[in-house]
Amino acid sequence: MLESGTSEFLDAGRRVFARYGYHGATAERLAEEAGVSRVTLHRRGVTKDAILDGLTDVALQRYREALWPALTAPGSAAERLQLALSALCSQAEENMELLLALRSRTDEVFHEEGAEALTRSVFSEPFERLLRDGIQDGTLREVDVQETATVLFNLVGWTYIHLRTGHHWGIERARESVLGVALHGVLP
Repeated sequence: MLESGTSEFLDAGRRVFARYGYHGATAERLAEEAGVSRVTLHRRGVTKDAILDGLTDVALQRYREALWPALTAPGSAAERLQLALSALCSQAEENMELLLALRSRTDEVFHEEGAEALTRSVFSEPFERLLRDGIQDGTLREVDVQETATVLFNLVGWTYIHLRTGHHWGIERARESVLGVALHGVLP
């Protein structure tokens, strides 16, 4: 874990991951980007995994903040679900290099443990809540809430990332295409 007051290392790490990916994020590149020596990184406990963990903590907090308006907005659950899924795309865009780095290392940060694991509740609970609300207000069809929340998170988040990075689609095209398919699957 990084010491407190290491935002300069997190910022440097973000830039290195964006430029070189997880496997290319060497101690030399991290040190150079942060403007320190490799010895300083070592003394302060700065590794690429520690930086990735720190960036993940920051991104998780921002993810929660980004989805909060959709959970508390007026309107039907279907409308709020669309807001939440759009916020998920925005967070994927904002954290693209981090998500690609996590996926290169492991994407276990997103999964519960065990066979047939679901997505960790911190990521899926907002969607579970909106699905329950939608079933109750009649704007979404009856579904297995936990499973569908896992599918929505993964379908929208990872497909959006793939369309942006693999197909080089623009932000709006990727967002609208993915949301259209995802919402179609849960509307009555």
